[in-house]
Amino acid sequence: MPDAPLFESLEGLRGTGKSTVAPLLAASRRARLVPTMPPFYEPLRREMDVRANAEARMCFYLSALLTAVDEIRSNLIAGNPVVVESYFARCLANHRAFGVDLDVTLPSDLPQPVTYLLVCTEDERRRRLAHRDKPVSRWDVLAENAADRITHAYAQFPTNHVDTTGLGPDEVCRAILATDTQGAHHRADAEPLGTHPHVLSPVPRGR
Repeated sequence: MPDAPLFESLEGLRGTGKSTVAPLLAASRRARLVPTMPPFYEPLRREMDVRANAEARMCFYLSALLTAVDEIRSNLIAGNPVVVESYFARCLANHRAFGVDLDVTLPSDLPQPVTYLLVCTEDERRRRLAHRDKPVSRWDVLAENAADRITHAYAQFPTNHVDTTGLGPDEVCRAILATDTQGAHHRADAEPLGTHPHVLSPVPRGR
């Protein structure tokens, strides 16, 4: 439906620019920036992230996302565009790469975003991470070790690649704004995310 409010998600590995670009994109679109980790989940997230149970962590993050869907859906129904910094693709891709092999069939009526996969050269991504002033969790370390497997898992989702190499946040935002979102929306709706348990094929565990 051409007049439907736009729903957009930023995906990608750590250091590709998701958290920096998301608020800029939301401001440019005059959209609501909805956190996919609701604030009241944060204390438990910190507890969960110090534990080593990847299956439990995946289920926790899915719960947070499904809770966030209520706010996303209510905004879209009200006619408000929505931007999120990652959605179900990140949760599934990361945890598959961590070796979780739970079959997940998500509700077929989930709001489907236009998804932008932010990428950059590995050298630049590592430079950005080196300049971050954020604590590094054990899961961040695991994600770095599994970066190739996460990228492989992301390839199984409908996304629009945006190369952020050498670009500032404003330039990345402009590149996204220049994307044909009507065509992207059509592709994103062609295979609803997670309606089949085989959406993600098994990703080999790292040695």
